[in-house]
Amino acid sequence: MKMKTMLGSVLGMITGMCLCCGSLQAQDDNGGGPGGGPGDFGGGGPGGGFNSTQFQQGMMDQIRQELNVTNDDEWAAIQPLVQKVMDARREVGNGGGMGMRGPGGPGGFGAQAGSEQQALQKAIDENAPVQQIKDALARYRAARKDKQTKLETAQASLKSVLNVKQEAQAVLLGLLP
Repeated sequence: MKMKTMLGSVLGMITGMCLCCGSLQAQDDNGGGPGGGPGDFGGGGPGGGFNSTQFQQGMMDQIRQELNVTNDDEWAAIQPLVQKVMDARREVGNGGGMGMRGPGGPGGFGAQAGSEQQALQKAIDENAPVQQIKDALARYRAARKDKQTKLETAQASLKSVLNVKQEAQAVLLGLLP
């Protein structure tokens, strides 16, 4: 039961990180000091902001624990590959779709839409000629395909350094297909 709770926690963090925003920035806590308020992940005072650095470190610590990596040298080889997978997954996730347009524009809350996505959305919004929309759509699809290829490459690199048990755990964590 403890493993399911931990796994759910890690999956929730990974999903949140992937869907949240393209580039999280820590917010100033306005001199609030220690203590943190509701929704304050890792520092700041009451009303303090989200600390992405501490959030990411917590995620990495949890992933390290789930992969049962106790050797610092082994983790030094695995951690950057995990980070590349997470970054690539976030980029693929920022592709929008299904009406995922919030305050940050297409791609979700706070997400930075790629230039191809912005051009496609602009063509649609401005009721551009059909050929212009087709061209923008082709560029967007090519960019999305490139991001998917980068994700697959990052996943293959990560898989190559994991033992079978770690690979299985990485699949359960959503890092590998």
